[in-house]
Amino acid sequence: MPELPRPWSRPRRLRRTAVIRRMVRETRLTPDSLVLPLFLIDGDNRSQPVGAMPGQARLSIDLVLARCHEALQCGVGAFALFPALDPALKTPDAGEALNPANLLCRAVRAIKAAIPEACVITDIALDPYSSLGHDGLVRNGSILNDETVDVLSQMAVLHAEAGADIVAPSDMMDGRVAAIRAALDSADATDVAIISYTAKYASAFYGPFRDALDSAPVAAEDVPGDKKTYQMDTANAREASIEAMLDEDEGADILMVKPALPYLDVINRLRRATELPIAAYQVSGEYAMVKAAAANGWLDERAGMNEALVGIARAGADVIFTYAALDYARWWRENLP
Repeated sequence: MPELPRPWSRPRRLRRTAVIRRMVRETRLTPDSLVLPLFLIDGDNRSQPVGAMPGQARLSIDLVLARCHEALQCGVGAFALFPALDPALKTPDAGEALNPANLLCRAVRAIKAAIPEACVITDIALDPYSSLGHDGLVRNGSILNDETVDVLSQMAVLHAEAGADIVAPSDMMDGRVAAIRAALDSADATDVAIISYTAKYASAFYGPFRDALDSAPVAAEDVPGDKKTYQMDTANAREASIEAMLDEDEGADILMVKPALPYLDVINRLRRATELPIAAYQVSGEYAMVKAAAANGWLDERAGMNEALVGIARAGADVIFTYAALDYARWWRENLP
């Protein structure tokens, strides 16, 4: 039998040792690229575990401060805040969203007073404040776009006044980025940046988050049972490019894709379409899947979470929102393989 020619190129040479693999690694995800989402509750020294999200809890402001200090020591300096309100504060018009002394605004002030170097990101949407569970105002079975945008713009100004570094409209109303940018500029908050949830899909992966905030749409007459009339169809990718062009033109500073893993193609599509930073949100369902599989012994949590996060970065995300931010930062300090 004739001798087969040996290959001239042997890619395995660059995989031979851990040092060589690290030296030629293409995607490097560091803790300073991560944002840690935090759930807020009122009170003092309160921690309520979120059942569907092992390791996560609703925290009172004093415990949030402690968590932020811990994260900063590990290299994570950005925090996205989400308030879990007493149901008595929720109304159909989401009026608590415009209360300058609400839980979210108090948390922002506390964090910026205690840890001025922290980057505080606030969610701009009505679902945590609405008794109907929708991101916008509801009338006769429809989500009102322009009326909602007016409220969101006021919210953004309140958050800026409280000290937010970045506001993040997650509502998917048309035209809200331009309106928020104009409102911020008129309020002399020109330095406050906007992360727009540009491609937020009507995903099945938000369940644990909605449990954490009790923010799922209610089942009631004249109230839509889902968010499909404003969040994007899960089958669409070209539509994300349209949303990205609009948001960039309207003044967004960073564009977000949410969820992340099921939409790596969309992350990459936007990465190739714009010079703006791209953010991606590894949402509660993605996080919960890895945690649940690890708890059952079906995969290694550290290796699986690392692979998922690096995959999101490899697709083109510059910034990743993840509930595993603190865990990843600890692992990274231990020299992830």
